[in-house]
Amino acid sequence: MTDIHSFEAADAKGFKFSGHETFACRYAWLPKAYRALKADSRTFVDDDKAMVVLGLGKNMVRALKFWVEVTGVACPVGRDRTLEITDFGEAIFNEEEGHDPYLEDVRTLWLLHWNVASRDQGPLFAWRFLLGHWPYPEFTHGEAFRAFKAQSVRMGFDHSDITLKQHLDVFLHMYHPTRGSSAAVEDSLDGPLVDLQLLLNLGARQSDGGRWETVYGFRREEKPEIGQALFDYCLHDYWRRFAGSDPALNLRTVAMAPASPGQLFKLPEHDVRARIEARPVSGVRRGFTFQPSAIEGQLFREGMGPNLDDVYAEEVTA
Repeated sequence: MTDIHSFEAADAKGFKFSGHETFACRYAWLPKAYRALKADSRTFVDDDKAMVVLGLGKNMVRALKFWVEVTGVACPVGRDRTLEITDFGEAIFNEEEGHDPYLEDVRTLWLLHWNVASRDQGPLFAWRFLLGHWPYPEFTHGEAFRAFKAQSVRMGFDHSDITLKQHLDVFLHMYHPTRGSSAAVEDSLDGPLVDLQLLLNLGARQSDGGRWETVYGFRREEKPEIGQALFDYCLHDYWRRFAGSDPALNLRTVAMAPASPGQLFKLPEHDVRARIEARPVSGVRRGFTFQPSAIEGQLFREGMGPNLDDVYAEEVTA
């Protein structure tokens, strides 16, 4: 099986530290981009044209193009990198047949989070490092920045402090609300993934330099709003992209490996096991069988898992 437990096993040169122009994804951006690309797949080829169509400044246009690709709503094709809407983008945002054109369903938000955080081609450094490899239950901005800097040097990069801080800030802004801050109104608009409440404010502590910093921690608990079909959908996506043709996965990999469903959704290991052992929902294929053992347990692939229709057919538990 592919070595997916080591951070260094990833292609370091493929990590993205920029491209978002310091802007986290905003709530209205993805539906707006979908409509624009539906009308003209070349919308983002010319920044000036995109500014007029989307009503955004040049840096925001470039940021939106970045998030459209990273969330899996569209992908570049051809030499001019025209953006073509993906099957995922159509299934979610199509205004007639899409499951959630206006991002009103928490399942869509978890799917967008999954697409951003689990990227195997051009993975975002902050997401892979903090969600998959951070070894402590909490962190401050200063602690994360120092770790970013050390890891960047270790991988042979020469990033400036500004680049690393901006990348970290975008990660935090994606998941932590900025309401009530002294930032300008335009800068304090939160994005859709804030509603997941995945990143929590745990208080504050004093750094070595005497400055008080917010302490952040991931909400690692059972999340009933992530239904069985959604979990299985992401499990098969992970299996396909990170384990290739391997016919089996062990339970601990599904629960703990970087980019795995258990790790990216921050689910306790006992909850991942309970999900794997759960009885199939009537009419929905799970695509695997589970062979339990006292030590770990193995999943064996049996075909395709749930599709997006199955994910949205399942009742949401708040």
